[in-house]
Amino acid sequence: MQRLYDFIRSHPTGVDVFWAVVLLGFSGLWIGSMPALDPAVGYAVVAVLFSLVVALRRRAPERMLLLAVALGLVQLALDIEPFMADFAMLVVIFTVAAHDGPRWASRLALVGGLCAAPLSQLRWPLEETVSVPARVFFTVIMAVPFALAWVLGDSLRTRRAYFAQLEEKAARLEREREAQAKVAVAAERARIARELHDVVAHNVSVMVVQADGAAYVMDTSPETAKQALETISTTGRQALAEMRRLLGILRTGEHREAGEYVPQPDVEQIEELVEQVRGAGLTVDLTVEGTPRELPTGVGLTAYRIVQEALTNTRKHGGPDVGASVRLVYFDDGLGLLVEDDGRGAPQEMYEDGGADGRGHGLIGMRERVGMVGGTLDAGPRPGGGFRISALLPLKPAH
Repeated sequence: MQRLYDFIRSHPTGVDVFWAVVLLGFSGLWIGSMPALDPAVGYAVVAVLFSLVVALRRRAPERMLLLAVALGLVQLALDIEPFMADFAMLVVIFTVAAHDGPRWASRLALVGGLCAAPLSQLRWPLEETVSVPARVFFTVIMAVPFALAWVLGDSLRTRRAYFAQLEEKAARLEREREAQAKVAVAAERARIARELHDVVAHNVSVMVVQADGAAYVMDTSPETAKQALETISTTGRQALAEMRRLLGILRTGEHREAGEYVPQPDVEQIEELVEQVRGAGLTVDLTVEGTPRELPTGVGLTAYRIVQEALTNTRKHGGPDVGASVRLVYFDDGLGLLVEDDGRGAPQEMYEDGGADGRGHGLIGMRERVGMVGGTLDAGPRPGGGFRISALLPLKPAH
């Protein structure tokens, strides 16, 4: 049955031709059984043309409607009474109403169908013994099939348009979902890029400082050099662990072993970060004011990365004998951060819009992180020398 249904849907004109032949055959049998018809040739020609209307109704619905109207007028003019071939009028009215074509054709089909029965009664009235109310009732009954044919066709057209609208809406929503997914992927990749920058910049700078120090004291203080090498080893392992975690996010469809990734750092790890930086030879003072409490994950990670990036910039740009201070202040509705150093600071192009040469990605990343949690950031030289980074992070999402 499914194959037959698919064949019928794929060959609409062939199906219409089949029914046209059936209509022509029954009309011919009717004409043959009525030898007193006058003119018989006229009935035969009308039957053939009405069969043509059925055969081509879906290929040229408006033209076939006009042909059907012309044939109806010819029947009125030549006194060819309604017979079986006139069933094609119902078919073409239904087809035009269901077709998504010009509205004039649908209106013409409706008006013509409603006028067919009254005109037929005027041209071929019932016997004189039939009362006027009976004639009116008969006319109304004869007009009902034409009205129903138009209503069914128009309902089918409306239903088809409704489903087409639903399909278009579904396709639009699918495109929007794909666009949103692409935006989310781009945002996630940007976040991962910032994470990689923080990991590489911080840990590699620590390793470089320790390596330089180890080379400097290798001959005079082997124990100090050994301790520096151990710090390099520990820092390198931490960097590899974090890079493995971040790069693992980009590996889709691969097997991930349990426990491969470590939790994201937060404010509680800032003290460990400061100790690590002190071990690298940088003097850092850490001050915590207010009552420490659990922070939202995004706020805690942002605070950690700001301190990490600020201390990394201090080592890179502060010069020799630089000192830094980190201050955390817990407010009722936010967390304040202040990181300062007394070095020579970064060049101005490093903190103004990232610089024309594309540098300053760390400070750009800070601003993006702070903006994501609805906070504010201020970075720039200190009066009298050094560099200052201050941030205020709200503990509730921005509206």
